[in-house]
Amino acid sequence: MAERARRDMAKDTRRLVVGISGASGSLYGIRLLERLRDDPSVETHLAISASGKRTLVEETTWSVKEVEALADVVYDNRDVGASLASGSFHTAGMIVAPCSIKTLAALAGCHADTLIARAGDVTLKEGRPLLALVRETPLHVGHLRQMLAFAEMGGIVFPPVPAFYQKPTTVEEIVDHTVARALERVGLGWEPVPEWTGGGRTPPRG
Repeated sequence: MAERARRDMAKDTRRLVVGISGASGSLYGIRLLERLRDDPSVETHLAISASGKRTLVEETTWSVKEVEALADVVYDNRDVGASLASGSFHTAGMIVAPCSIKTLAALAGCHADTLIARAGDVTLKEGRPLLALVRETPLHVGHLRQMLAFAEMGGIVFPPVPAFYQKPTTVEEIVDHTVARALERVGLGWEPVPEWTGGGRTPPRG
């Protein structure tokens, strides 16, 4: 029985909670789900806010149903009593991609009136990684204060800032790099992010 429990726990920690909120950048959440769909060892649990659904349709060619079909389990964001709302539901962590300032403020203020906010609060209290791909610019002091409060609680502020040292040539490559780094951060990377080697210079010895 103990061995079975350990196996079940190991399986449970391959669950990932994904939240898609109303900020621009729906493609980050979609791409993340696409990548994990091909990994049978990871089980994705998805909640999309009402604003997230509207933004998704406005800025991509995807429908809400098509995006939801990428996840293993889908929840109504209004259902604050769903399994994600309990710390007894074991996960590897949670990624909110993209994360609006409104959602960030809810997480920073423990204002758990939606399932995304409640699942995030549970993730923090259980000491699991919670990444917020915050999408807003420019940032005023109020935004920065919310980010600081979130980080002080153990959250990971993870703005989807593109990196160009890999010389990306498409939007997909830019998005993939950010998604890969986010998945690495929760221990579910599908492929290693190429390391920076110093621009062709020989690394120092020792």
